[in-house]
Amino acid sequence: MSEPREAPAVKDWRKTGIVLGLGTAQTLAWASSYYLIAFVAGPQAADIGSSTSMIYAAFTGALLVAALLGPRVGRTIDHLGGREVLAVSNLLFAAGLLVMALAASVPVLWLGWLLMGAGMGLGLYDAAFAALGRIYGENARGPITGITLIAGFASTVGWPLTSWGVDAFGWRSTCMGWAAAHMLLGLPLNLFGLPRLVRPSESGKAGSSPAVVMDRNMWLMAFAFAAAWFVAGALAAHLPRLLELCGASVSQILIAGMVLGPAQVLARAAEAFLMSQVHPLTISRVAMLGHPVGAAMVIAGGGAMAVPFMGLHGGGHGITTIARGTVPLAVFGPRDYGYRLGLLGAPTRITQAFAPLVFSLVLDHAGAASLYLTSAICIAASLALWFVKVPPKEAAPVVGSGPSA
Repeated sequence: MSEPREAPAVKDWRKTGIVLGLGTAQTLAWASSYYLIAFVAGPQAADIGSSTSMIYAAFTGALLVAALLGPRVGRTIDHLGGREVLAVSNLLFAAGLLVMALAASVPVLWLGWLLMGAGMGLGLYDAAFAALGRIYGENARGPITGITLIAGFASTVGWPLTSWGVDAFGWRSTCMGWAAAHMLLGLPLNLFGLPRLVRPSESGKAGSSPAVVMDRNMWLMAFAFAAAWFVAGALAAHLPRLLELCGASVSQILIAGMVLGPAQVLARAAEAFLMSQVHPLTISRVAMLGHPVGAAMVIAGGGAMAVPFMGLHGGGHGITTIARGTVPLAVFGPRDYGYRLGLLGAPTRITQAFAPLVFSLVLDHAGAASLYLTSAICIAASLALWFVKVPPKEAAPVVGSGPSA
C-alpha cells in the first residue's frame, strides 16, 4: 500500500498558506477561550452576583465537555477532514461568547461556558493537528510545528487585548468583540483556508469502529501527556504565588512571567529548524525534564533563579505541546490519527481542568516544596515515554485522497 500523500496541487506556497491561516485561527481560538478566563472571571462574578470560584467551576466544566467530545471529533476529522469541523468550532465559540455577553444569571453564564467547551473540543490543537494529519499524513510534523509557532503567541495577544477591552468597554462588550472576530476572521480562515478533501476516508467513517486499542504505547502516552499538562495547568494558574513562596520579588515574578511565552516559541523554533531530523519521541523525553531542572535551580537559588526556571519550564512545555501531535503520528502513523488524538487528549483535558484546584491545595500545605511534586510528575512522564516502543517502519495504509486544488 502507498502512504497518504497530498495532491500535486498543494505546492510549498500552498502549505505555507495553510500553516499561516490555521496558525492565525488557532491564535484566535486560544486567546478567546483558554486565555479569556483570567480577565473575565472577576468581572463576570461581580456583575452576575456570583463568586469567582463559581466562574472557574464553569470553565472546568467547559474543559470537561471538550475532553468528552475529543474522540468523536477526531473520528469525524479522520473521515471528513478538519475543514468543516474547525469552521463549526468558530460558530460554537461565537455562540458561547454571545450567550455569556447577554447572560443575566448564573445558569445562562454556565451555558455560555459550556458552549465554549464544545468550541474548544472542536477547535483547539487536537482538532488542528488531526486536520493537518488528514491532509499531509506522515509529513504533518512540519505544519504541526508551524501552527504552534504562531499560536504560541496566543497569550501574548489575548491577555493584553482582553485586559484592555474589559477596562475600556467592559467584559460583555469584550466577549462580543471576540465573537465578531470568530465570525469575521476565524470562520473564513478555517472554511476557505483549508482544502476540501476529494473523498472521505474509510478509516474514520462515522459509525465505524476504528482499529484503535488502548495498548501499552497508548496508555504510556496518555499518562505522559496528562501528567505534563497537569503541571502546566497548575503553574499557569498559580505561578505568581509559587514564585513568591520561593522567595522571588515582585519584579522577578513579573520578568519570569514575561519569559514564559517567548521560551515556548523559541523551543518550538529550535525543534523546527535544528531538531527536525531527531525523532519526536526523543525530543519529548528530554523536554519533559526541563521543569525538574528549572525547579532544582529555583529551590537552590531562590528568587534569583525565577527567570531561568521559567525559561526551562516554558521551553519544555513548548516542545511537549508539539509532541501531543507529532509523537502519536511518528509511533502509529497517520491511520486513525485524529481518533487517537481524541483518546489521548481526553485525560489531558481532564487533568488540566482540575490542576488549578488540586495544586492550590498542595500549595496551601507544602508551599515552595510543591515543586518536588511537580518535578516528580514530570520525571514520571519522561520515564513513561522512555518505555514507549517504536514499531518497525512499514508502508502506511491509504487514509483517503489528498486535498483538491
